Amino acid sequence: MGGIEDDEPLSKRVKVLSGESVGLSNGLSLNEGSFSLRDSMARLLSSQGDNEAIGSKGVIKKVELVRIITEALYSLGNSETGARLEEESGIPLHTPVVDMFMRQTLEGQWDKSVSMLHKIGLDETMIKSASFIILEQKFLELLEGEKVMDALKTLRTEIIPLSINDERVRVLSSYIISPSKNLFDVSHGKESIFRSRKKLLEELQKLLPPTVMIPEERLVHLVEQAVLLQKDACKFHNSSVGKLSLLADHKCGGGDIPSHTLQILEEHNDEVWFLQFSHNGKYLASSSGDCLVIIWEVMADGQVSLKHKLSGHQKPVSYISWSPDNDQLLTCGVEEAIKRWDIASGECLHTYEKRGLGLVSCTWAPDGKSIFSGVSDKSISMWDLEGKELKCWRGQKTTMIADIGMTADGKELVTVCKETVILLFGWETESEKTIVEDHPIISFALSEDKKFLLVSLLNGELHVWNIDGCTRLVAKYKGHKRTRFVVRSCFGGLEQAFIASGSEDSQVYIWHRLSKELILTLAGHTAAVNCVSWNPANPYMLASASDDRTIRIWGLNQVNMNGSRGQNSHNNNNNNNGVNYCNGGGGT
Repeated sequence: MGGIEDDEPLSKRVKVLSGESVGLSNGLSLNEGSFSLRDSMARLLSSQGDNEAIGSKGVIKKVELVRIITEALYSLGNSETGARLEEESGIPLHTPVVDMFMRQTLEGQWDKSVSMLHKIGLDETMIKSASFIILEQKFLELLEGEKVMDALKTLRTEIIPLSINDERVRVLSSYIISPSKNLFDVSHGKESIFRSRKKLLEELQKLLPPTVMIPEERLVHLVEQAVLLQKDACKFHNSSVGKLSLLADHKCGGGDIPSHTLQILEEHNDEVWFLQFSHNGKYLASSSGDCLVIIWEVMADGQVSLKHKLSGHQKPVSYISWSPDNDQLLTCGVEEAIKRWDIASGECLHTYEKRGLGLVSCTWAPDGKSIFSGVSDKSISMWDLEGKELKCWRGQKTTMIADIGMTADGKELVTVCKETVILLFGWETESEKTIVEDHPIISFALSEDKKFLLVSLLNGELHVWNIDGCTRLVAKYKGHKRTRFVVRSCFGGLEQAFIASGSEDSQVYIWHRLSKELILTLAGHTAAVNCVSWNPANPYMLASASDDRTIRIWGLNQVNMNGSRGQNSHNNNNNNNGVNYCNGGGGT
């Protein structure tokens, strides 16, 4: 029947034993072909109390719970304990029919296992699909055993008549012509065959209904799902270290949210309009009405220090974009030019200009070999790094809003093309998709994975859109103040579980992304907060830029960690490299 001849059946290494009389885990004994399915199921149902529910809500069936616990014990290698649970509860992991089916599959009794599928109680479509998987294994083992004619017969008389998966049938046919293409490996003898058949059982397990075969590690999956649901529901969860346990329901305090001012950066001489951490979190770039761009370095101890002051723009810098490798930076003046800078040296590598027009936004291609810019005539241009304009898409492609981005697959540019419309522009195919808001758009930011878009609106609301595939609105946030200025927001925290935003009332606002609940407001600035950026590599670090000409670095409460050093620096108003070290300005 296509099986591998051996004195010691492979199934002796698993729960089901071989032999004329099959000893099953529930103590029943079956002789092949001599049992009654109806009688067996009657015995099972009478012992199981099939409809008995447990738990305070009455939604958990005792039979199902015992079965998944038993499966977990076997998966963990506690076979004796699993068998004991089956015996004491009277609830078998599988019915006798399924036990027999599994044994036949593991022993390579292919014809019998295919026949047994009809006794399990499956519909015809599922029987065909399961038969195909089993007979494919039979075919491959015959081919590996150099029984080519038997393999060909199996293909022609058993697999092809199923009339499913024609593409796979063609692949199997090619193995007859070119056996070297066969990827099935039995070079390690019985152990390799056993592993392959175990994998076959896993595939069947995924295909068959869970009432027939419990999905692998089902209990672990349910427990993990419960823990993750508790984590997602926790409004303050922002740490991956030692916070999740099976021994108690999960709940965090607010101590892991960056809500205390650790540093005040004071090197800008005018309102600070924009700031953004590099992708690796090692640098922070800020721009201001003073036409300067400053590169700050995040040191190993978490302190932020000045690295470079970049001068050269003739107008205030409204937008910044980090290269994919974090080694270069694009900066864009208000309707002026784009400059590309080297982070290590602070040198300006190139200036991009378009005669008679101003550039209003900038972003990198995913490979870092070209850049895109919005132009004041509402077009979009693509440039190589040396400044050659490679392409220009004319028409209503952008506005004077400085934001521009790229989707996760690198195929669509994201811009604001009209007052209330966001454009997803396929720059290779020139396809266009739009997102229409009810109010004018002020700014937007992309999530780290580029699958979500955070839009700031004139009416003071923040909207999150899923732009991965079909676009849809998934969340709204409100509470911050915005009436006159451009105020920017961002995703952030562990797994980007939070939304942060500036506000015209001089505070930083933080919402829990999933619940949409406003959880913190951070006071400290003395004028409107224009922009915020959450360190992508450090969930405990948040930066904010303000019209008060300062940048605040927010972190965890460090009074007890280095209070003496920080308090002295703050009280004495000592300025070190444009930085004040603080202990205060906590959130509410």
